[in-house]
Parts: sequence; structure tokens; C-alpha cells
Amino acid sequence: MPQATEPSDVRSGFGDSLVRAMKLMGAVKQRVPRVNPQVDPVGYPLMFNLTGEPRRVSEIAERVYLDISTVSRQVSALVGQGYVSRVADPSDGRAHMLTLTDEGRHLLTAIRERRNEWLGEVTADWSDDDVATFASLLRRFADDVEAHPLFTPKDPS
Repeated sequence: MPQATEPSDVRSGFGDSLVRAMKLMGAVKQRVPRVNPQVDPVGYPLMFNLTGEPRRVSEIAERVYLDISTVSRQVSALVGQGYVSRVADPSDGRAHMLTLTDEGRHLLTAIRERRNEWLGEVTADWSDDDVATFASLLRRFADDVEAHPLFTPKDPS
């Protein structure tokens, strides 16, 4: 659905377009069938953060901007489902880290393939240069949001 009125300046138009895109993506998330109905959608970002290396729960929570208790609950479910496993922390034998299992890697591959197929359909009439430019600007925008003082926790001292 197109915007009802066009804003008078480019920055207002940007804000309106961003909110519209975010609402549309939220609606897409609600409508698309899950790859695995047993996995809570909150669990996917946690799993994606384990693709490179094992991590502690606290590190995952920091990287996905959730509290540790939420991440711990999700991780317990993912461990129970066989997508994530606990391994000893090499720097502290009393602690554990989390890593993806082969089954978890297969699930993430399926999610990424399905997402990329859908995005390919949405942008089918875009040139490769347009897709590359949009991806670059989107990364830049996300980096700037992360670096903004409103988003960055303030040092209490």
C-alpha cells in the first residue's frame, strides 16, 4: 500500500519509508510459515550468532540486544531440540560455551536459503548494482544505529 501523502522534505520521507518498510517486514514475519514450527523465532538470531565460533550466553545476549535470562531460556530450548550444544569453555573449565550442532547448521542453511529466495523474488527487477548499493547503505545504516548514543548503553560512572 503506497503512502497516503508525500512528505515535503527528503528526511521526513526517509523516516516514513523506513517505518513503512519495518511494518511490512513485521507483517512478513507473521505470515511466513516457519521452517521449523518448534523453534521460537527469537532462537534464530541466537543460532546465527553461533555460526562463526562458540560463545557464552552473555556474549550472545549482548550481540542480539536481549537480556541474559531471555537468551538462557531460548538456549535451553535449542539445546533440548538438538540445534545447539554446550561445550567446555577453554579459558574457564567451570563455564560453558554454546556451539551449533550439525542439525542446527542445516536449519540455518534452510532459513537463509528461503529468505534469500524470497528477497530475490522481491528484488527480481532490481539490477545487481541496485541490490549491492541497497545492501551497502543498509549495512551503513545499521552500523550508524548501533553507534548512536541513544542505542549505546551509557557508562554509569
